[in-house]
Amino acid sequence: MNIEITAPIDKEKIKDLKAGDMVYISGTIYTARDAAHKRMDASLNNGETLPIDLKGNLIYYMGPSPAREGRPIGSAGPTTASRMDKYAPRLLDLGLGGMIGKGKRSKEVLDAIVRNGSVYFAAIGGAGALLSKAIEESEVIAYDDLGTEAIRKLKVERFPAIVVVDSEGNNLYETAIEEYRK
Repeated sequence: MNIEITAPIDKEKIKDLKAGDMVYISGTIYTARDAAHKRMDASLNNGETLPIDLKGNLIYYMGPSPAREGRPIGSAGPTTASRMDKYAPRLLDLGLGGMIGKGKRSKEVLDAIVRNGSVYFAAIGGAGALLSKAIEESEVIAYDDLGTEAIRKLKVERFPAIVVVDSEGNNLYETAIEEYRK
């Protein structure tokens, strides 16, 4: 099923999403990878506020290549999500609506997704040039010194993703294997 959603995403809309749904995300999403997550965690440990409001927002695990002339961003493919697993439960508990990446997640992240009624989307790895076409604007908003790992605010229009883990814990990576074996 193809579904249009707007980010930030409402918790009620998240409940309607099911593992395996194809979605097109429009609105504002943020990027953050390993170094940015480590810095956000340190900020939280020091009692500081984060550079983004997590409530209902989506974090895309991506570090873009340089933008070509006339484009807001270069290739924008997902990175392996498990590298953020030690940080994700805390961010989900603080209101993060969901994450976009690729690959499986730890049990701790899966538990946090269900506990918080959140969602995990997958973007297609190896398709960064195509995915960048859904990005209309890109602005570094925090941790500029991290280069490609800085936090960016993206304006996206019909960014394609697949619901991998829904708010009830249904996991496409597991159910797809079962379906294949049949």
